[in-house]
Amino acid sequence: MAAVLCLALAGPATAKKVGKATVPDSMTVAGTELPLRGAGLRTRAVFKLYAAALYTTETGDAAAVVSADAPMAIHLHILSKLVSNDKMIDALNDGFNNATGGDTSSIQAEIDQMIAAMDEPLKPGVGYTLSYEPGVGTTLSRDGEAAAVIEGLAFKQALFGIWLGDKPAQAKLKTAMLSNA
Repeated sequence: MAAVLCLALAGPATAKKVGKATVPDSMTVAGTELPLRGAGLRTRAVFKLYAAALYTTETGDAAAVVSADAPMAIHLHILSKLVSNDKMIDALNDGFNNATGGDTSSIQAEIDQMIAAMDEPLKPGVGYTLSYEPGVGTTLSRDGEAAAVIEGLAFKQALFGIWLGDKPAQAKLKTAMLSNA
């Protein structure tokens, strides 16, 4: 558990600007320094909802990243007051359905655990990090504070599939997250 809580963002000396968010060019998970693979904006109409950044040493395509049992992370930085807890939870549920072909039954308890940990109101500037450590699980952190550790590779695969799967949250964002920034 200590290794999971050891999640640290690299210093902001070098970073990438994504909309109004600044994301570091590396992140450390489970003692592994992960480079920024890519980052982009989740938009709806003309609204910039959040910035999303992918950190991984995996160099393959989206399917390889999603299926990998290796340290990696996705960081979400909320940009708009249009992103509420209810809307984020609805979007996550839709994303889990898309990532699992509509059958979330095998990971429903883990989804419920994640959603229960997302009880603080969302507002611009809030950051969520979803960091995966093999053998431990996915740590959900809000503004650097661990809120939950959710076990299982299958959960991580579905979670990362929300942004990188065959039916991603937004195709343009998926491409940006895999852009080898």
